[in-house]
Amino acid sequence: MTLTTQGSFLGNRVLRTEDQELITGAGDYTADLPVEGAYHVAFVRSPFAHGTITSIETEEARGLPGVVAVYTYDDIGLAPRQGLPGVVPEAMARPHLAKGKVRFVGDIVAVVVAESAAQAQDAAESVFAEIDTLPAVIGLEEAAAEGGTLLFDDNGSNIAAAGGTGEVEGLFDGADTVVKGTFHNQRVAGVPMEPNACVAQPGEPDGGITMWLSTQTPHGAQGALAGDLGLDPSQVRVIAPRVGGGFGPKAFEYIEWTVVAKAAQLLGHAVRWTETRSENMLSMVHGRAQVQHVELGLTKAGKIVGLKADVIGDAGGYPMLGSILPSLTQLMSQGVYDIPKIQFNWQAVATTTTPIGAYRGAGRPEATQMLERILDIAADELDIDPLELRRSNFIPPESFPLTTLTGAPYDNGEYAKTLDAAIEAAGYQDLLAEQRKRRESGDRVALGIGVGCYVEVTAPLGLDGEWGSAQAHPDGSFTISAGTSAHGQGHATAFAQVASAVLKVPMDKITLVQSDTAKVPRGVGTLGSRSLQTGGSAIHTASGELVQRAREIAAHLLEAGVDDVELTEEGLGVKGVAGKVVSWSQAAAAAEDGTGSPDGTVSALREELDFKQGQSSFPFGSHIAVVEVDLDTGFVTQRRHVAVDDCGKILNPMLVEGQQHGGIAQGISQALFELVSYDDDGNPTSGNLASYAIPTAADLCSFEASNTETPTHLNPLGAKGIGESGTIGSTPAVHNAVIDALSHLGVRHVDMPLTPQTVWRAVQSVS
Repeated sequence: MTLTTQGSFLGNRVLRTEDQELITGAGDYTADLPVEGAYHVAFVRSPFAHGTITSIETEEARGLPGVVAVYTYDDIGLAPRQGLPGVVPEAMARPHLAKGKVRFVGDIVAVVVAESAAQAQDAAESVFAEIDTLPAVIGLEEAAAEGGTLLFDDNGSNIAAAGGTGEVEGLFDGADTVVKGTFHNQRVAGVPMEPNACVAQPGEPDGGITMWLSTQTPHGAQGALAGDLGLDPSQVRVIAPRVGGGFGPKAFEYIEWTVVAKAAQLLGHAVRWTETRSENMLSMVHGRAQVQHVELGLTKAGKIVGLKADVIGDAGGYPMLGSILPSLTQLMSQGVYDIPKIQFNWQAVATTTTPIGAYRGAGRPEATQMLERILDIAADELDIDPLELRRSNFIPPESFPLTTLTGAPYDNGEYAKTLDAAIEAAGYQDLLAEQRKRRESGDRVALGIGVGCYVEVTAPLGLDGEWGSAQAHPDGSFTISAGTSAHGQGHATAFAQVASAVLKVPMDKITLVQSDTAKVPRGVGTLGSRSLQTGGSAIHTASGELVQRAREIAAHLLEAGVDDVELTEEGLGVKGVAGKVVSWSQAAAAAEDGTGSPDGTVSALREELDFKQGQSSFPFGSHIAVVEVDLDTGFVTQRRHVAVDDCGKILNPMLVEGQQHGGIAQGISQALFELVSYDDDGNPTSGNLASYAIPTAADLCSFEASNTETPTHLNPLGAKGIGESGTIGSTPAVHNAVIDALSHLGVRHVDMPLTPQTVWRAVQSVS
């Protein structure tokens, strides 16, 4: 393995430049920020899932030591926030503090501001909300049914959004068999290492505000805060300092931020809030949460004829982003397969639970999980090797580019290449032989082999563009800026590599500016596995334009034609003429003092632009999982996990492997460990890390991650996203492996998570 610290060539294993600060703890997270004398916030949250508020008693809290203010809906002066305008009904808008009703355990009924966090928490415990309880709505089928309990009386239905293909004629014409399955893609929590946090500092004299947020999307937060507070976006500055993990939930604009900001405005004083872990489990958006009714028609030879899916997605107590995630499941429901007909219809429903938002993959893993499970059921029904069933139905490489039946514009793909590489790496035939031997001997530790083949969409939902800039300074340093906002991905390293390759300068001369709306004029942020292909391409293109402008300056200084000037590692010189070179420092100084242009124009040597890719890209891959299942206890042991992911052209293999490993770990965790659960009254039964299982590295096997490279034509780097791929491929591979270990007993399906108790019960049901 060759590691590089100063390389300027794309494709090198370049060490991350940001890790020294992370490892030593030198960087500030939001809760670390030393804001002198800031007040602290504590939220009073509903202990009931559903009910009518009859009164809120705050007088005792107002008189306690250190308490500065107590606000309820009537005091705070904030209008309800619409979930997704044009999608979610207006009747489902969320009040910043509960009005009339509470709709999940954790709904905010009041907020206390005090001089210390302890004083705020003590006072919050003395606020009493009298709530007449109403029936909880937990089940998705129950929520979608007519005539049931309504969360929003003015809406007349719990359905927040719906869509699909409608009925497709002759869906299973030509099918010899139709296999069916009902799959529950369980609700999970993001559980970032750093919980939610914010600091608000009111500004004078314009009435603006500065917000430090633990967020993936500073500009999105700026827009949401400005809208809530009635300010122009220019009056709201959002800074994301070090962010301790995101995984999608931190791409959400939390109403808590607005409440803290409003309190700061009302009090004319800095105010801060940091979640506890149990509060984080209640209030940070959850992910997944779908029930899928699936049918797949096939011929005897295993050729897919048609797919039918009816999906209900959970949107939680206040439908927002979760309301459209089933549409992404629909978009990706063709997967890597040549499916002649697809009927896919979906609904998103409000339930008395924590709202649903993005979680690593956000609607796309659910599609892959659905396809890969029903395909394994079909392989079992037809007695066809599950890997061969997939290979025989792959969309062939010569079909690209193509638009799928559900509207996904696939750029390219070589799906068999990744599966073949995974088969070879895993030693598939040897594994099958070992499995047969164990079964023949009656071994009570069963071997399971599972596969997950996927294609996913990166830079989805129109997120295929980003702002970027590049600037040279007279001291020989460079600044690059991007509208993305890193929270652990390694952008400082990756983007410096991109600029270094174009500018032909060492990486250590390049500084990345990000995550501050006062320094970066616009940006989408970091979500949807889009940063390199959009932000990286913006920096690549801006750097190229910077080179062109520097060539023009050098041509003027050297009295040469622009076309005769070339950039080398020594600087800008005339082709074929030794010794006549203008350095980047000289070019930047000439731009700033006017000597670099014929008319004496003075300006920084800087270029900025908005890069637009034009559409999403579609990375793909194949994972093979090998597990051992103790049939007497139900305990699952991961033996191997082989992942072959294709994210187009690879910039830095080290960063790609890091994303693969993190994604695989989270995907395995959903398959085997994680579940957000509620009782019949809507009370969360997994509200802390004692009851919500998160694996450590010791609970996971070593991962065998590798790549194929199929560059996309959509951007100058040829890059696709990698941030979510590991999550999408690993979950069905592990799930299928566990079911495969039990299949000789007659088990066809077991819902996730595949805990020892769940697996043991499945074994007992067929014994």
